[in-house]
Amino acid sequence: MSVERPVHPVSIVMIEDDEGHARLIERNIRRAGVNNEILAFRDGTSALTYLLGPDGSGEASARRHLLVLLDLNLPDMTGLDILEKVKANPHTRRSPVVVLTTTDDSREIQRCYDLGANVYITKPVNYDGFANAIRQLGLFFSVMEVPQNP
Repeated sequence: MSVERPVHPVSIVMIEDDEGHARLIERNIRRAGVNNEILAFRDGTSALTYLLGPDGSGEASARRHLLVLLDLNLPDMTGLDILEKVKANPHTRRSPVVVLTTTDDSREIQRCYDLGANVYITKPVNYDGFANAIRQLGLFFSVMEVPQNP
């Protein structure tokens, strides 16, 4: 019996500069049974180049199906800058963004939601909470509407 792959697999774009956190996040994603491709970026510049393309138009992601895991504290820019650019671009604005950060400041959390974040998780994350959030994202993958190619 073979298992069919989804027609439009979702790639996970993980933007996290701390290697230890990145490994922990990936391990928890895998433990939660999510086997999607994970593309890891250690800084905002390279992540934005991937997401929006070298020209910044976002055309590069027009037919990609992405979920963004975003740390707010990056070496070259803030995660808020990335969140704002991703949600402002017509090609990436429908991609769900999960903010993973050490800050639990209520104003910053509200700012993330105002900019379009879908989920905000404070690190270090407790395993059950994290696994549950990732499982919910897995359910989200399975019902996510994919725009038809023109």
